[in-house]
Amino acid sequence: MANLPWHKSTYSDGAHNCVEVAEGPVTGVRDTRNRELGHLDVPAREWAALLASVRAGR
Repeated sequence: MANLPWHKSTYSDGAHNCVEVAEGPVTGVRDTRNRELGHLDVPAREWAALLASVRAGR
């Protein structure tokens, strides 16, 4: 993840509930308030499926 750019998720509220993602073959997800605790790695296909489910309201 070190070479992929991190960006704030569009679902973050901008104040206290912020998540950053680094998208690539493996998507990294981390809490902006606890970056030092690391991140979760999610295969890109599964990340896309999760976002599609959220958008569909499931």
